Amino acid sequence: MRVGLSMLTLVPGVSGGSETYARGLARELARRGEVDVVAFVPSIVPDAGEGLPTEIVDEYGAARTTGRRVLAMSRAAILPGALRRRYAGLDVVHYPLTVPIPSVDARTVVTLHDVQHVDLPGNFGPATRVFRRLAYDRAARRADAVVAISEFVRGRAIEGLGLDPRRVHVIHLGIDHELFRRGDVPRERFLLYPARRWPHKNHERLFQAFAELRRRQPDLELVLTSYDGPVPEGVRAPGHVSRDELAHLYRTAAALVFPSLYEGFGLPPLEAMACGCPVACSNAASLPEVVGDAARLFDPRSVDEIVEAVEDVLASAEAWSARGPARAAAFTWERTARAHEEIYVRAAEG
Repeated sequence: MRVGLSMLTLVPGVSGGSETYARGLARELARRGEVDVVAFVPSIVPDAGEGLPTEIVDEYGAARTTGRRVLAMSRAAILPGALRRRYAGLDVVHYPLTVPIPSVDARTVVTLHDVQHVDLPGNFGPATRVFRRLAYDRAARRADAVVAISEFVRGRAIEGLGLDPRRVHVIHLGIDHELFRRGDVPRERFLLYPARRWPHKNHERLFQAFAELRRRQPDLELVLTSYDGPVPEGVRAPGHVSRDELAHLYRTAAALVFPSLYEGFGLPPLEAMACGCPVACSNAASLPEVVGDAARLFDPRSVDEIVEAVEDVLASAEAWSARGPARAAAFTWERTARAHEEIYVRAAEG
C-alpha cells in the first residue's frame, strides 16, 4: 500500500495549528516507517515532509499572499492533469489540510479541523464561506474516510454537513514532548495568550478582564504572541515567535489564559500544561474535551468568569501546575500517527 500525504496548500507561519498537525504527523510517520508514505509539498515549504520521502511539486504554483493562493488552488482544481500525474500509482491520498488538491482517482482521506464556517458564519466574509462550502464541505462528503481532530468536530460535522458517522473517525493531535516540557527557570508575573487576531479568539473580552485583573494586581502583565493589533496598558505583543521562544514563555508565564470562543482542538493549553504552566481555559467547543480537569474552566463570554478563573489559578498555581503534565502526556504524535495508519489501511481496503 502506497499513501500520499498531500500538503500543497500549506503556507508556513499562516496555517497555524493545521501546520503543526501536518508536520507532526509527517515526522512521526517517517520515524515509525510502518506504512509507505510519500509527502507532496509546495516549493515554498520544501522541508514540510519532515523526513518522509518527499516530492516538491513545482507545478502547483504555491504562494504566500491570499490572492495568489486562491489563484493556485483554482488552477489546480480546473486543470489538475499535471498534478494528477504526480500522484499516479498511489492507493490512498490523505489531505491533512482539508482542501483536496489535486483531485485523484485513489481512495481519499480528508482531515477536518473545524466547521466554524457552519457554526459561526458571521466570522467569515461571503467569499470565504463559499470557498469553505466548495472545498471543505464537498471534500468531507466525497472522502472515503474523514479524520476529525476531536469528538466536538466529529459531532458538528455529522450534524452540520450530514456526514455518515461510519466514515468519520476521531484522532486527537499530539504535542512535541521533547520541546514542551518543564524547565527550571522561575515564573514571572505575566499571563500568556498565543493567538492570532481572529474574531473567535475573543481578545476584546480578555482585554476587559485584564483591565480588572491589573486594577487588583498592578504588577501583572499580559503577553500576546501572533497578535498584530493595538493593545492596552500592561500588554505586550511581540508578534510571531519561534517554537523555542514559545516553549520558554510557557515555562516562565504565571499562567496561560485561553478565552477562545471556538476551537476544533486547541494545542496551546496542552503545550502549556506539558511545561507545567497553570492554565485558565474557555469551556467552549472542543476545549473541555482536550484539557479535562487539568485546567480551570470558565465561560469565555463572561468577563467576570475570566477574571475569577485567572485569580484562582494564580492563587493555586502549584496545584494547577502539577495537574498539567499528566494530562498532556496522553497526547503524543506516536498515538496520532498509529491511528492514521489504521485509517489508511481501512481506506485502501474500501
